[in-house]
Amino acid sequence: MDIFTLYVGQGALAAVRAGDEAIVVDTHMPNCDDITQEQIEKSLDCYLSKSKVRGLILTGLDKDHACPAGVESILTKYEPDWVMYPKYYKDTDAASDVFDIIARQEKRRARTSQPLIRKSVRVDRPESRHLKDLATYFTFELFSPHMEDMDSSNNSSIVLKLTGLDQAGFSYLITGDTETERWDNINRFFGSSLCSDVMAASHHGARTGVNARTLLLVSPHTVLISAGVDNSYGHPDGSAVTAYQKVATRVFATNAEDGGTCLFTRRLGDDYETQLVRHFDRVAAKDLAGGAVDTMRVVRQ
Repeated sequence: MDIFTLYVGQGALAAVRAGDEAIVVDTHMPNCDDITQEQIEKSLDCYLSKSKVRGLILTGLDKDHACPAGVESILTKYEPDWVMYPKYYKDTDAASDVFDIIARQEKRRARTSQPLIRKSVRVDRPESRHLKDLATYFTFELFSPHMEDMDSSNNSSIVLKLTGLDQAGFSYLITGDTETERWDNINRFFGSSLCSDVMAASHHGARTGVNARTLLLVSPHTVLISAGVDNSYGHPDGSAVTAYQKVATRVFATNAEDGGTCLFTRRLGDDYETQLVRHFDRVAAKDLAGGAVDTMRVVRQ
């Protein structure tokens, strides 16, 4: 198992591999000065070249997580079995466009041997947290959203533990934009189940996404932060980074280097390694696809 957190500016897109399968998480693909959709697509394609993409998880329906261009690209190119999103009915800057794209993709694949399945998820009962039959090499444990706390698009984010079942598998906590107060209830109901080896920082490392109790319960070895270089929000917040560093052995951010970097995280025996790598280049494409990163692309390890 390994995780590829792509640099996508101020947004989120990651992919996870285990065995011969992969899951894509979020779809931000901006066209801006420091990164283009073409660069992101090439890097993602390199990483996924030997894997069957089983599903696409949209942690929320704001544009920085569910970019319509990214949704279209991933559903068209990789034809995942399913697309998962939070079960809520608040419109956002991208929701209508995203659902139109999903509907078109459903129609396109309806008469094929591999129709696209929608997975609209919400925690209604404790037993509904374990999502079945979504992949062979992954398990899915859901912690959020819940009807009682769906007061904003951020607090309607999917929080889910993805665990790889291959030989080098580990647990990865996906957090979306979940805010501090929502974490209080997640802690209260599911705290003993939150422990994960690797954690995606909530809300791009914003201070409003940090919850001290959550960090102690998760007890991650590695925290991965997806944020844009010189973004207008100041993500990640310095106090949030400090909180992560007090609990985790290692903390990495996609905007820590000039121009932004992708994060390639994998298990090495009893330890974990994250390499900071640039976007796609032809020299290292073969190594990344095979599960290793050529040293020519490594910014810092």
